Amino acid sequence: MYIHNTQIRVRYGETDKMGYVYYGNYTEYYEVGRVEALRSVGLEYKSLEDKKGIMMPVIRLSVDYIRPAYYDDLLTIITKIVRLPDQEINFETEIFNEKNKLINKAKVDLCCVDMQTMKRVTTPPFIISVLKPYFG
Repeated sequence: MYIHNTQIRVRYGETDKMGYVYYGNYTEYYEVGRVEALRSVGLEYKSLEDKKGIMMPVIRLSVDYIRPAYYDDLLTIITKIVRLPDQEINFETEIFNEKNKLINKAKVDLCCVDMQTMKRVTTPPFIISVLKPYFG
C-alpha cells in the first residue's frame, strides 16, 4: 500500500453560508491529495498527459461526510493507493482537522485513457513499475 500525506488550509471562498466547507469542494481536496501522492513517486499529471499521452478521469466517487471543516482550518489529506492498479487506480482518502479528528473520507477510482484514441486502456506498465515496490 502506498500512503501520502499533504496539507491544505481552508480558504474563505470554500465555505458556505453555515461557515462549513461546501460539500462539493471536498472533491478538489481529493484531487490535491492524488496529484501530490503521484508527484511524490515521480508521476506528475502534466507529464502523464504531455509526454505519455495518458489522461486519468474519475470514473467513480464515494464520500462520507463525518464532521464539518471551517474557514482557516489546516486539513491533513491522507491519500492511499491500496492495491496495485490494473484496469483502474483506486484511491482512498481521509481528511483530518487540526485536532486530528476524521472529518471526511472517500474512495475515488480513476482509469487511464489514451489521449490519441480517447479509449480506455489498462494501467500502463511505467505506472505499475513505479508503484510496484509499495506492494511487495
